Amino acid sequence: MTRAEPLTDALPIEIQHGTLLHLLANSLILGNTAPYLSCFDLLNLAAASRTLRFLVYHTPLVFRRLDLRHVRNAQFDVVGIDRGGETWRNTQLDEALTEDDFYSGPLRGIFHHLRRADILRDVQVLSLDGLSVTAELVHDILVDPSYSVRILSIRGAKNLNERKLRGALQYACRESRPKGMPRLRGLYVFGPKDADSGTGAVEDRLAVKKMAPLSPFQQPEPWYALRGSQFPLRISPEWASTLVACDGIIAFDTVLCTGPRHVNSPAWGSVNIDSLNAAAGSPAASAIPHFAVAKHSLGGCASCGAAPEGWTVWGESVSSMQLEPRTGVGRFPLLAPPPMHSANLEAAMCPAGQPLKSRIHSVSPGKATEARFIPRCLDCLRDRYCNGCHVWWCESCYVGPQAPVLGSYGEMDPDLEPVSDPSFRADDASLANEARPSCRVRAGFCWDGPCSRTPFPVGL
Repeated sequence: MTRAEPLTDALPIEIQHGTLLHLLANSLILGNTAPYLSCFDLLNLAAASRTLRFLVYHTPLVFRRLDLRHVRNAQFDVVGIDRGGETWRNTQLDEALTEDDFYSGPLRGIFHHLRRADILRDVQVLSLDGLSVTAELVHDILVDPSYSVRILSIRGAKNLNERKLRGALQYACRESRPKGMPRLRGLYVFGPKDADSGTGAVEDRLAVKKMAPLSPFQQPEPWYALRGSQFPLRISPEWASTLVACDGIIAFDTVLCTGPRHVNSPAWGSVNIDSLNAAAGSPAASAIPHFAVAKHSLGGCASCGAAPEGWTVWGESVSSMQLEPRTGVGRFPLLAPPPMHSANLEAAMCPAGQPLKSRIHSVSPGKATEARFIPRCLDCLRDRYCNGCHVWWCESCYVGPQAPVLGSYGEMDPDLEPVSDPSFRADDASLANEARPSCRVRAGFCWDGPCSRTPFPVGL
């Protein structure tokens, strides 16, 4: 009886020697595979053999992206400092323990181990979403030379003092800062945490947009595709001064409002602010600060299709504060989630399907609308933005609800008399008779857009 030959003898020599060790010995393959593995899986891989341990710990790309969201030792479940008593491996609770040491104890212990293993210097993209992160810990990441973090995500962080965080960012971006500091170039802090939907959401943003219906894991891209409010929570107005101080140095997941009422706007001085204030429906409209954080992403005006300040187009640069050309840092927001295979800031800001470099000479005019938006704050949208259909009117086309409506000869236009909708109920008659087409938005809904076809709820 003839003895059966082993199956491996019929395979090419390249496949016979293509073991996992030989495959991962290629730093390019290992570096692009590591982001899909959790910290626990990477450590288990390193424990498999001495050779794999050497590859994991001595390949810089392996720990370039570090996600500690699901690490058990990084969790902080203590409600308050009064309920202390627990002891971490590297943080001993004693009389000299400060509040920062208490709340940042788990993460500082992890960073201590990474520093001893000579891994901390390789971390360039760090995700701490939902963990206990203090402003002092962020300050250390900004100024400590042992950290090489370029993109940091602290969305939904616990025990974070925003006032101290703003102070740390402004200090790190001061004019007298050391050369090459801070190393941090991007900070995710305002948006919601990423859903735990695997890596599909990451690849969806980097892939070219398709016309097929979106799956549950595919969401409209913030700012460029998603119109309306970009953040579910309120953003403190004090963040505006921090974004101004960090302009050109650190990028955030939001930008400054470019409305013509703000001094950083390209349209500053081109719109009569006094007329806008006089025609405003609210006295608060005249108290708009010089700088404001943008929370809404808009398309073109419903009348002219643009805005006085123009569009924010990916790749284009304009003057910042009308003093010097502005780079992408501060002009374009960071797009969630953080980049998977790169620590490049442009990769974190680049819209889906667009090149990293300037689009000015590489994209045809017909496709220019695919990567542009108009950032506005809530004050600049007061009485001119519809929350229902996201239609809005710019300052050049619509002055305000209290502006006089004049005909072609300077008299009241008879076509703009008070109107009433027969579909309204009797209780709404007073509200309908007060409405004029000159008042484009009332109670957050438009009168001339799609929302005008449906009656307004009582009490708005």
